[in-house]
Amino acid sequence: KRGKTASSNIKNLTKSTPTITIISTMFASSRVARAMTMARGRCTNITESQVRLFATPAKQESATSSKSWWNSAEFWGFAGAIAGWGMSGAAIYDATQQGPEIISLNMTSVLIVYSSLFARWAFVVKPQNLLLASCHIANVLAQCNQVRRALDYKMKNGKEKEVQEMTMKAAQAGAVGAAAVAGGPFMRKALGGAGLGVVSAFAASEAGPFTVHFWAPMSKWLISGASFFEYDRPTDKISLAQYTALTATGFFFSRYALLVNPINYVLCSVNIALFGSSAWHLGRKVNADFIAKKK
Repeated sequence: KRGKTASSNIKNLTKSTPTITIISTMFASSRVARAMTMARGRCTNITESQVRLFATPAKQESATSSKSWWNSAEFWGFAGAIAGWGMSGAAIYDATQQGPEIISLNMTSVLIVYSSLFARWAFVVKPQNLLLASCHIANVLAQCNQVRRALDYKMKNGKEKEVQEMTMKAAQAGAVGAAAVAGGPFMRKALGGAGLGVVSAFAASEAGPFTVHFWAPMSKWLISGASFFEYDRPTDKISLAQYTALTATGFFFSRYALLVNPINYVLCSVNIALFGSSAWHLGRKVNADFIAKKK
């Protein structure tokens, strides 16, 4: 008899308060189901806000687990930006404390191109990383000053012809780069709509060859390449601050590249290579300056 009375009360209650019917349809979790069962058994009213209380903890647990530091693009982006600031700081430190003879023009020139591209990449990637963009802008200015110091040193040591050749090559590279930036959007549109299958799909993709998402990591390959080609560089010409920053950058960005949108596997691979090559030079420098000397 009590069961029939309760059932009758529930029917009348759902007619007068359609919110319960809507809520019972929308929320199918086990916690909400238990809440609705308790409401039917006791023949008491239940509000929409009370039902949400049962669903909220599950959502919070899910959000907490998915936002751990390992899966946080913000965390790895911040760490990468700090390492990037270390690179800018290394250039500023070398400018004030080290002589121009230790400056590698190959590496410094590559760093200018690299930071110019990454300043743009950090501005357009999702989530946006303004701290990283600002550090790369600072690095461009710092590295340009290093180039000035190195060229001035060569000029004072009677290497005017070498300086002129470097200046000519830099101007040619700049012209090619400017033409590529100007013509890139037109080429992307043309190839993307040409119906060439994989080629058109790659050309039109978010991380394709006509976007900064492609060329920023490619510029980083130049840094790794410069390190590989100078694998036997004399340790007295290796900047400890610069290669510490490069090693840290390679480590942090290897993970960061897999958490941004669009995911950048090229950026991940190049940072693994950068970490290895920079750590090699850093290890040689530490061994020569701090370990071998004690022996």
